Amino acid sequence: MWFEESVFYQFYPLGVTGAPYENDGVLNHRIRKLTDWIPHLKKLNVNAIYFSPLFESDTHGYNTRDYRKLDVRLGTNEDFKELCDAYHKEGFKLVLDGVFNHAGRGFWAFQDVLKNREASPYRDWFYISFDGNSNYNDGLWYEGWEGNFDLVKLNLNHPDVRKYLLDSVKFWIDEFGIDGLRLDVAYMVDRNFLKELRWNTSQWKDEFFLVGETLFGDYNQIMNDEMCHSVTNYECYKGIYSALNSMNLFEIMHSLKRQFGPEEWTLYKGKHMFSFVDNHDVSRIASILNRPEHIPLAFGIAFGMPGIPIVYYGSEWGMTGDKKDGDGALRTAVEEPEWSLLTDQVAAMAKAFRDSKALQYGDISVPLLENKHCIFERHFGDERMMIAINAEECEYTAHMDFHAGRAHDLIAGEDVDFGGGLRMPPYSVMFLQPF
Repeated sequence: MWFEESVFYQFYPLGVTGAPYENDGVLNHRIRKLTDWIPHLKKLNVNAIYFSPLFESDTHGYNTRDYRKLDVRLGTNEDFKELCDAYHKEGFKLVLDGVFNHAGRGFWAFQDVLKNREASPYRDWFYISFDGNSNYNDGLWYEGWEGNFDLVKLNLNHPDVRKYLLDSVKFWIDEFGIDGLRLDVAYMVDRNFLKELRWNTSQWKDEFFLVGETLFGDYNQIMNDEMCHSVTNYECYKGIYSALNSMNLFEIMHSLKRQFGPEEWTLYKGKHMFSFVDNHDVSRIASILNRPEHIPLAFGIAFGMPGIPIVYYGSEWGMTGDKKDGDGALRTAVEEPEWSLLTDQVAAMAKAFRDSKALQYGDISVPLLENKHCIFERHFGDERMMIAINAEECEYTAHMDFHAGRAHDLIAGEDVDFGGGLRMPPYSVMFLQPF
């Protein structure tokens, strides 16, 4: 599948383009700015784009008003069609955010309920009681997502709701050629709807990709042959920064072996989950790590581990943003992309991933593991890749049976001789391809 061999890049369109938080109703063609990022993305060696919400919404994108219209703050459907054509022409795959668990208070069907109450033909599209009241003093009660009443929970058991959403997905496939969906709070979405979505999209477009947002629990519940192809690997996301901050690489390696190791009880062997160091919902990696020197190491683990690597816009050059300062701090406007030494390293990792079947499909083993140093290997057929991590401030020499004396470091772009031990520079990550 194309997505198993891709490196993704995430935009938060309303944030990166500098759109106002509240939907002011003023048409602005901001989405066109993202076409200018294509050269940066090609140089970064990514080849798939995930756009966070861009449908018409009340504020942040997850409170949808219209599932078939680009948000007016970003432009028109025609603007987005031009952008999709430009990205597809350059070989990128495009994935949109599917927010199907809930809609916004401005959603046209919910507005009809507020206006016509019991007489509304859409009253059963939501979980409503006309005997109660809401925090907005609507004169009726409705279920909001986890108590957030700006997010009106949709009744996905209603056939008309399912039809509207599925028809909307087909609209974006037919008109814009999208290649997949990231499903918001997929762990809460009705499982029968997920099955219907998977079956229909497989009929509408070959290898249409569904990746679900999951935070905890058994990912196999929705990552299977009937529902999502992939999910977000939050367990390893947390393990990456926690292991580096505590200088205890056993933590992340334990998770990797538990998820993907050779034992029969391994949870997700052969599965391809999103591997990330940050996103629009969590502090940026440059703000959560205790040592800035560990940022490349975090990316190295994410690109080296089993999964589908994804980079959040700006983090590849070290952009900061702390969750405690609010979501806006994580979704800041960028006039134009930047490039740094870190970006060089991330670009090299992305190229290594796209060129390596071992990184895309290989098994994982951990031949060397200490608190501050580790080497884990990926194997696929005759191909082998070694990811070496030195998390401390001084040089370290690893002694072990490497089965080879020389390798090419795909990040530094130089050959390494480790016949007498592998010399690892301070705060380093190496992608070593033995030859």
